[in-house]
Amino acid sequence: MGAVVGTLTMQTKQRRPSRDKTEDELEMTTVCHRPEGLDQLEAQTNFTKQELQILYRGFKNECPSGVVNEETFKHIYAQFFPHGDASTYAHYLFNAFDTTNNGSIKFKDFVMGLSTLLRGTLREKLEWTFHLYDINRDGYINREEMTEIVRAIYDMMGKYTYPAIKGDVPQQHVDAFFQKMDKNKDGVVTLEEFVVACQEDETMMRSMQLFENVM
Repeated sequence: MGAVVGTLTMQTKQRRPSRDKTEDELEMTTVCHRPEGLDQLEAQTNFTKQELQILYRGFKNECPSGVVNEETFKHIYAQFFPHGDASTYAHYLFNAFDTTNNGSIKFKDFVMGLSTLLRGTLREKLEWTFHLYDINRDGYINREEMTEIVRAIYDMMGKYTYPAIKGDVPQQHVDAFFQKMDKNKDGVVTLEEFVVACQEDETMMRSMQLFENVM
């Protein structure tokens, strides 16, 4: 996800001159889909008001209407993985940010998720990741869901992953995860099982941190 933030803030610095607080506050009230005020967003996230201003400028540069649809999100994300196919992973990531399931991401949705990923507690980051993996949102991660996510990550990495690994490596990765996470061997992983396994196992935690880097 840092990749998306990078392009938003970089393009903001390249295209927009320095502006004062009053101008930023005014723009925050004139976008088509008006976000929360800066003070409220600052209270709800781990970002400062200045950081929110920078993020908002970049967000509006890419999405003048004030919302991001899935195709735009995929286009932005794909720029950072030119050697692979990021579309499937971007789809799952978009759904994780689209908490209202309305097919679009508003600025508030974006910064709330970003705040958790970048500056949340370990527990908050793990909970967010769990919900990303829980594709059907039934409160559990099954093998099929985990396999889809892992394969999407390998596809996104492209030539940096293939053909260096064998075709069964994603499944081996999933099998290793479930062996450590599915404590009661019922075939699904609950949020608590996921959090405890990641907190207790250093190797598992490194894997989660690796996945976090492509968010």
